[in-house]
Amino acid sequence: MTEKFDLPLAELSALPRKEIRADFHCVAGWSATDLLWEGVLFETFYRAHLEPVLRPDATITHVGCRGLDGHEGALTIEDILADDVLIAVNLNGRPLDGDHGAPVRLVSPRQYGYLNIKHLSRIALLTEAPPITEGPVIRSHPRGRVWEEERHGLLPGRVVRPFYRSLIRPIRYLSSRGSRPSQ
Repeated sequence: MTEKFDLPLAELSALPRKEIRADFHCVAGWSATDLLWEGVLFETFYRAHLEPVLRPDATITHVGCRGLDGHEGALTIEDILADDVLIAVNLNGRPLDGDHGAPVRLVSPRQYGYLNIKHLSRIALLTEAPPITEGPVIRSHPRGRVWEEERHGLLPGRVVRPFYRSLIRPIRYLSSRGSRPSQ
């Protein structure tokens, strides 16, 4: 079973806001530290707008998130309902811009960036883990927890760390270009 919901920005703005100070970690090995995120706790949004429409016998195991750019990720229900997971609207006191995920983005500080979905637009409540669609070479870890170094779906973090670290410079270059038109 999958229940899909568009993210209602008007309803989101009516919920209480929270600020969290947290680091952002890329699977490649770089981090942005001491960021101030502001938004609505995902748990608050879930309890107010998603849980009430579920069938009483529904057992949600994962929440799928999709951005306007087509990027998707799925978090376990335990991970996404943690007390520091936000649907963020502001970063360091300013509204999110396009490069940082405007109009809203999922922020889960305990997980690598590939699960911090930019331009969040759709949420799917899942009763089982989503199927694996990536090949064995580049396979994201299904949970992507930073402190467990869950970078790859098949290999331990210490094995893939050197490969990912070699990607820092090209990723930094591409990220610095942001949304500027190519020349």
